[in-house]
Amino acid sequence: MIRILFVCHGNICRSPMGQYILQDMVNRAGVAERFWIDSAAVSREEIGNPVYPPAKRELERHGVACGDHRARQVTRGDYETFDRIYYMDASNRRRLERLLPRDPRKIRPLLERDVADPWYTGDFAAAWEDLNRGCRKIMEEFA
Repeated sequence: MIRILFVCHGNICRSPMGQYILQDMVNRAGVAERFWIDSAAVSREEIGNPVYPPAKRELERHGVACGDHRARQVTRGDYETFDRIYYMDASNRRRLERLLPRDPRKIRPLLERDVADPWYTGDFAAAWEDLNRGCRKIMEEFA
């Protein structure tokens, strides 16, 4: 089983969007049983909160189901459990370096550049495009 964890600041926008986009891709490809996909935050600010409504609407706009997600913070156990941990931006990387061992083989940026945070930009369509691109790369690597 390939275990993938998406990480962003609060775990209510980008990381759950990435989680559900990739889950949709593996479902459509018929390889869902090969993947375990989850998401987490580097902060504690949003713990217990659901996916941010505009992020959920963006997923629904593309026909991607959004489960009963509740934000949680990344843990040392996640480092032990997941094969890959994909973060969204340089700020997430810096926070992860304080929470988890440095391991560039396992802990990587989703894209070569930051995935803009729609919490600040309001541009959930741009976040969708970035996340979709990153998830396609994951599919190419593992599917």
